[in-house]
Amino acid sequence: MSEKKASNQMWGGRFASGPSAVMEAINASIGFDRKLYAEDIRGSLAHAAMLAKTGILSAEDSEKIARGLNTISSKMDEGRFEFSKRLEDIHMNIEAALAELIGPAAGRLHTARSRNDQVAVDFRLWVKEETQRVAAALQALIAVLLDRAEEHAQTVMPGFTHLQSAQPVTFGHHLMAYVEMFGRDLWRVRDAIERMDESPLGAAALAGTGFPIDRHMTAKELGFREPTRNSIDSVSDRDFALEFLALASIAGVHLSRMAEEIVIWSTPQFGFVRLSDSFSTGSSIMPQKKNPDAAELVRAKTGRLNGHLVALLTVMKGLPLAYSKDMQEDKEAVFDAAETLDLMLAAMTGMIGDLVVNEAAMKKAAGAGYSTATDLADWLVREAGLPFREAHHVTGRAVALAEDKRCGLEKLPLAELQAIHPAITDDVYSVLSVRNSVRSRTSFGGTAPSEVRRQIRYWRKRLKQGARPGKVR
Repeated sequence: MSEKKASNQMWGGRFASGPSAVMEAINASIGFDRKLYAEDIRGSLAHAAMLAKTGILSAEDSEKIARGLNTISSKMDEGRFEFSKRLEDIHMNIEAALAELIGPAAGRLHTARSRNDQVAVDFRLWVKEETQRVAAALQALIAVLLDRAEEHAQTVMPGFTHLQSAQPVTFGHHLMAYVEMFGRDLWRVRDAIERMDESPLGAAALAGTGFPIDRHMTAKELGFREPTRNSIDSVSDRDFALEFLALASIAGVHLSRMAEEIVIWSTPQFGFVRLSDSFSTGSSIMPQKKNPDAAELVRAKTGRLNGHLVALLTVMKGLPLAYSKDMQEDKEAVFDAAETLDLMLAAMTGMIGDLVVNEAAMKKAAGAGYSTATDLADWLVREAGLPFREAHHVTGRAVALAEDKRCGLEKLPLAELQAIHPAITDDVYSVLSVRNSVRSRTSFGGTAPSEVRRQIRYWRKRLKQGARPGKVR
């Protein structure tokens, strides 16, 4: 069959000739939706089996269709299939190839379905499977973070607000902050899978069908929990794609924040960490340079994820029910976002896994900027009975004195501290060291090494059990 003839037959009797070159170019989606070939064939195999079981299709035709589809699938797997732009999309390409293989029986496959529900089930299958891959990648990243957090549960570093030294924390505690972020991402992913676990196949164009189909059968065969419950929504819904892009964007933001910190920490001015050669590049002109390019690219690629989300939101925002051709613009954004997120997660997992930590530099920086000032104020409240606002004022005077003397708070003589407030005793020095400050933060979720290790144990159990937040045994 010639491509022109096939194209005209696919369009049907309404069109006497094929589309113009411009129309063909703007209308065709085979350039990108060929990525859905495996899902399209899976959907067609399930549909044909259901048609046969319900008596809509003969067993002989069903077997011919199955053999033909499997032959086409093998050709596509091996890269031997020739896609035609004139046939518009993956559905038409497969249907035309099936007709060449098995003849008229191929035309019966499209009974009781439309390209509207066909693409909806293909795309939903693909997004569901990709979302499951993202879940696995997030779990791998969290596992690496937990290992490094346990390794550095006692490694002291400065904690920042406004990128200014605030209070000392442990590096393990800092890494556990990202465990919490990526843990929320993981739960969003699992939640999203629950919502997209419904099959739109059988909704047909928008109104369902008069044929006695069994949508529960095809849903089960394709691994969905159940069929969708409204035929109009089934073909016009792209919430699952939007939700994938939204969770990808949020995870991307978390990855970008961590990448930014790696960039900062790896500068000579900080010197907290060193990236391995595997995730760094050199300079073409400056031989001393070691650039954190992998981290910078993770940071940059977040913009692509955000852009794809905004693009699809904009496509969908004004569409009347049910299907409109605008929705063809959903796939490229999701395909690129999925590939981008997969790469970002793999890169971050690798970077964290072989990051070299300069504990001495972190410890030195942890005491800078009078980071234990809050500990002095807390001590004045706890031990001397001062109201916190007064303790805050007293501590401010102590910091000013230390600045004048160019020393740390722990180096101020007791007599000079008592001159600021007579209630201060020698016991105050027990809280002014960075390490003691960190050890004292034993509140639930605090930075004390004992608490960090408690949270690591919780997360290891939670990952193992696949539990919801808080539901760990």
